[in-house]
Amino acid sequence: MAAHSRYEELARQLSAIGAVKREMGRLLPQDCPPASAAVLTLLDRHGEMRMSQLAELMAIDMSVTSRHVAHVCERGWIEREPDPADKRSRLLRLTPSGTEMLQELSTRYTAALARYLGDWSDDDVGLLNELLARLRTSFGDCRTRAHHDFNTRNDLSTRNDLSTRNDFSTRTPAG
Repeated sequence: MAAHSRYEELARQLSAIGAVKREMGRLLPQDCPPASAAVLTLLDRHGEMRMSQLAELMAIDMSVTSRHVAHVCERGWIEREPDPADKRSRLLRLTPSGTEMLQELSTRYTAALARYLGDWSDDDVGLLNELLARLRTSFGDCRTRAHHDFNTRNDLSTRNDLSTRNDFSTRTPAG
């Protein structure tokens, strides 16, 4: 098992990933903010779905999801069709224009990564991919766990028994 200081350094490095994400976000077309790119990506990966499923996958409230869906619909990147199983619901699906936008995003991201990581060996890039996939797997379904952990923290914070509470005094600054 890694020493505690290694985990502290990992926490700092993961916090710094925010800067990488912001830089990658600058690559997006002006009319395609990160949330819109996420909607398109999820529909591409999972196929057509109801807005409730999209909200769950994005781990955001339905009202926020609805705004993101409206944005991509206005641009013609997705369409909303009646759900044959329940006419009150709508199914969201990518349009050919949405697929083209995803291809543009992929091209931009791939080019940027090639530029920023151009001095990395193929083995280093492969190792990073492998380790990031392993990290995601170790965390499992973060949406479910985040909900559980939030409720657990709230329950613990109302207790007077401080010995059962987690110590978050070693948090690292974001970004």
